[in-house]
Amino acid sequence: MKPDSTTCTLDKALLPKTWYEIRADLPSPPPALLHPGTLQPLDEDALSQVFAPSLAKQELATQRDVEIPQPVRNLYAMWRPSPLVRARRLEALLDTPARIYFKAESASPTGSHKTNSGLAQAFFAKQDGISRITTETGGGQWGASLAYGGAQFGVEVDIFMVRVSYQQKPYRRGQMEVYGARCVPSPSPTTQAGKAILAQNPHHPGSLGVAVSEALELAMHSDNTRYCLGSVLNHVILHQTIIGQEALVQMELMDDYPDMVIGCAGGGSNFSGLAFPFLGKALREKKSTRFIAVEPLACPSLTRGTYGYDFGDVAGMTPLLKMHTLGATFTPPSFHAGGLRYHGMAPMTSHVYALGLIEATAVTQMASLEAGVQFARAEGIVPAPESCHAIRTAIDEALVCKREGKAKTILFNLSGHGHFDMQVYMDYLGGKLVDEPLDEAHLKEALGRLPGVGV
Repeated sequence: MKPDSTTCTLDKALLPKTWYEIRADLPSPPPALLHPGTLQPLDEDALSQVFAPSLAKQELATQRDVEIPQPVRNLYAMWRPSPLVRARRLEALLDTPARIYFKAESASPTGSHKTNSGLAQAFFAKQDGISRITTETGGGQWGASLAYGGAQFGVEVDIFMVRVSYQQKPYRRGQMEVYGARCVPSPSPTTQAGKAILAQNPHHPGSLGVAVSEALELAMHSDNTRYCLGSVLNHVILHQTIIGQEALVQMELMDDYPDMVIGCAGGGSNFSGLAFPFLGKALREKKSTRFIAVEPLACPSLTRGTYGYDFGDVAGMTPLLKMHTLGATFTPPSFHAGGLRYHGMAPMTSHVYALGLIEATAVTQMASLEAGVQFARAEGIVPAPESCHAIRTAIDEALVCKREGKAKTILFNLSGHGHFDMQVYMDYLGGKLVDEPLDEAHLKEALGRLPGVGV
């Protein structure tokens, strides 16, 4: 591949055969998941009561390479390896000496990176003899991806969609239903957790923490049913590392290597899926690379949260996770990047942040959408609102290169397209959006309710 090429794909024969587990290269292991009652580390058997046993095993995996089952690889091959694209028109628009690349995960059947784990989780559920899986979804990318996986492997799927996103993104709900899933707005009157929240506030906009509670409750009280999560947990990040593994080879074929790797961060799987294979290489080979997780200023778990044990849901049904958290009861403003409205960051992502191996920054909705429009007009792809956060920081870093006269290489993850999110762009261009400030009193209250469990 010539260095002046714009797009790099890979031959299907070079599709990765394994996912990458970063535990094998870290200087110290992450803190354990704890049982909320005994406060003892959870083992594979305990996790298998909630997740498919195969996924419980992956959650605790320590080997560097984890085999991708052939049926999953066969479906990956429909669009993988996904393109690595040099954003030359954006570079020209910014008049920057920086070289900007993006991994185009928008090429998947559902339009986002979430399909990488949706297919895997549905496959393992089927392999383990599970007939029904439940989940939550924010912006809808994850819900659509698990629904697609369920359709491919013959597993029933029930989805609780954060109410404000259910209202903002009807086409995402329609996509899930086309794939055969059942989708209800959360909080809903179909679970005890949902009923309790609606009793307190009938107009509750919902949150991912609430939707997790509902999905978990349904799974734990239904026969032959398990719960699936779209981010945060280690096995989800594991599935997403196919992004970074491909990008490593593609950057080599482009005769280049990133000085910085950037991804938006809500629960952590998007950013970590791209960054962790590069971080592992940096740790093994002493490479100097910056890793920047970009979160919304209205839900800043890494930049404003507390690093401690917390529940992954409002009702306190999940294991206790050591993570950067805003508090399980925190409900963020109803900004449009629904996939970034989670109160906590993945324990593994939080761990590498605590070790000082990655950086974090937060940007506003308006600034991110401005960058998304700029990118779309230059490169032709309308990005998902979540991806706009990574684009914002990539542009900002490219402008730093311009001021300093340095030709650095920037790689970011275009985690999905925005074809089902056009209303937000219409509202933005029509001057109807504003940046809703973080409610400091609510944040203080939510952080005050942390379990107080030590390390």
